[in-house]
Amino acid sequence: MKVLLWALVACGAFLALSGWSFWMTVCPPRLTIPGTPADYRLAAEAMRLTTADGVALSAWLVPTAGVPADVPAVVLLHGYPAAKSDLLPIAGALHPKLTLLLVDFRYFGDSGGRVTTLGFRERADLRAAVDFLAARGHTRIGVFGYSLGGAVALLGAAEDPRIRAVAAWAPFADLRVLGRQVYGILGPLKYPLVQLMVLWSRLTLGADITRPSPESAAARLSIPVQITASREDEQIPFEHVERLQRALAGNPRAEFHIGGGSHGERVHDFEARLVAFFTRALR
Repeated sequence: MKVLLWALVACGAFLALSGWSFWMTVCPPRLTIPGTPADYRLAAEAMRLTTADGVALSAWLVPTAGVPADVPAVVLLHGYPAAKSDLLPIAGALHPKLTLLLVDFRYFGDSGGRVTTLGFRERADLRAAVDFLAARGHTRIGVFGYSLGGAVALLGAAEDPRIRAVAAWAPFADLRVLGRQVYGILGPLKYPLVQLMVLWSRLTLGADITRPSPESAAARLSIPVQITASREDEQIPFEHVERLQRALAGNPRAEFHIGGGSHGERVHDFEARLVAFFTRALR
């Protein structure tokens, strides 16, 4: 009887742990990242975008000279749990050759939204950004995303033909795989823990937020794709790049730049390669 009681207590504790882990994942503490466009000599316009499911997003539009239809435009998507200000150094390097739209994902920065869904509903955030640029006359639209933003860029491009090029820096390929790696310290318990978190997402958000995966989305892309990653990334293991390489093997316009350094550490020619990629892909 005592064994059964302890087993029930252990199962209850594990269930509570999974629920707490899920909640902390979709409602993480928000980072405050200092910086404004003016700090990088960018003349930005503050914008409010509205997604198809009614979430208000905060954005900065950094236009460049020329007729919108003739000027390439790039949406910049930040990582987790950051905000659009985190991408200002990259925006400074891309401008003035490109019109830029920096967007706070739902829940993060100055945007609305009660939770982050790690890419699932953020696809609607990207679509709202593309809708905004298209309504202004832009026809050559690319997306740059860092970490979570890179995963969303791949997901969104597979669904929206208006996106003509994607550059993803340190994206994850599959959220379930990443979850098992994050909880690897738990040994075999990582498998039921990740499955329970999928269950929590179905119960609280009405969907399995791990599907579709960026890996499956990448396999459907024929547009130019640039993936930048590090073998030493301590947050997104290198296995994710290998998965994306296999997924993009049939795309002759996919390119990979593999280096070293920690998550978010840029190599010296990172911005130059990014500018060259979008200039070539969106010309």
